[in-house]
Amino acid sequence: MTDFLTAAEAARRLGVKPATLYAYVSRGVLNRVRAPDGRASLFGAEEVERLARRGRPRRPAGVADITVESAITEITGDSLRFRGLDATRLAVSRTFEEVAELLWTGEFRSAREPWRARPAALAAGRAAQAALPSGTLPLERLQVIVPAMAATDPLRLQLDRSAVIAAGRNIIAGMVDCLPSDAAVDPGGPVAGRLWSRLCDRRPDPRLMRALSAALVLLADHELAASTLAARAAASVRADPYAVVGTGLGAMSGALHGGASLGAETLMAAASAPEDVPRVVAELLRRGEKVPGFGHFVYRGGDPRAVLLLDLVRRAAPKSGQLAVADAVFAEVRQKSLPEPNIDFAIATLARVAGMVRGAGEAIFAVARTAGWIAHALEAYSGPGPLRPRAVYTGKPAADGF
Repeated sequence: MTDFLTAAEAARRLGVKPATLYAYVSRGVLNRVRAPDGRASLFGAEEVERLARRGRPRRPAGVADITVESAITEITGDSLRFRGLDATRLAVSRTFEEVAELLWTGEFRSAREPWRARPAALAAGRAAQAALPSGTLPLERLQVIVPAMAATDPLRLQLDRSAVIAAGRNIIAGMVDCLPSDAAVDPGGPVAGRLWSRLCDRRPDPRLMRALSAALVLLADHELAASTLAARAAASVRADPYAVVGTGLGAMSGALHGGASLGAETLMAAASAPEDVPRVVAELLRRGEKVPGFGHFVYRGGDPRAVLLLDLVRRAAPKSGQLAVADAVFAEVRQKSLPEPNIDFAIATLARVAGMVRGAGEAIFAVARTAGWIAHALEAYSGPGPLRPRAVYTGKPAADGF
């Protein structure tokens, strides 16, 4: 029978901090199993010994080795868990609001009333985004809406847990309800339904609505992705929740993060039919660009979030022409032995099949991930202080005489 070490014993043998030990797990360097009680983590003694003899593993090129202890989200192998619960199961059994409360409190708490933003916040957010040009993307509108809402909240620097959670509900509701819409929207409905009406002028299909609800849950948190690390750093210096979310929105807009779904949408929009896909992909590769929405740094065997969401979309609209284009892209990429699709490709497919506005995938990502940013802010607010990584200087050596 294999001998196991506790986390403390394994960290001591490797000469690293516990946070670094768990970073090894996230990077696939080290495996762990759950103790019989389901709480503690155990590590194979032989595997730890081999790693200790081999020496500290090098981090992948271009990836900073920053570790933070957190009880919110766990990524192991090809699975994702929120507070110990499988995220893909939560996506088909719980609402986004329930999962957000789970991330914030560790418990499922049914809302006594729908999430609503305060009237003053709605007025400011709507006025701010209404001043933008007509072609402004939804994410760019959200980046204006959040600080406008912040200006109406004189208690935004009240950072006790209940106040931050209340601010989280206010921010998410306001982000959704401040986006422009030509249709009448039920302000007392679920977040998923209200977001649909802001991103799509079609009447919601119940099955596609279910896919949107699942997407919000799947995207609610993803450990220390770039935007979450930025948001958590802001919270560690006691920035208010609106500033935390604004920081996250700025980081997630990058093409290598939440902005990747816009690239995938653009790729699919360039193909009027499945037979156009080989040409579109070839032109992309000829320009030296990567196919957006494929491959993931964390998931080596495929993104489980994408697998579930694409399956839900296929079940909802099996005869969709846009789905046929997405499947053709998938087939073309697979033929070239490129990586599997990730969640960005999946939400872009959902947006195209549902007939949503351009950039809808980014907006879905932003609204969903706000729940995670607030959860990490709650942890950071109760932490010791600033999250302050150090740099390794690689510039010119010091010059004497100056």
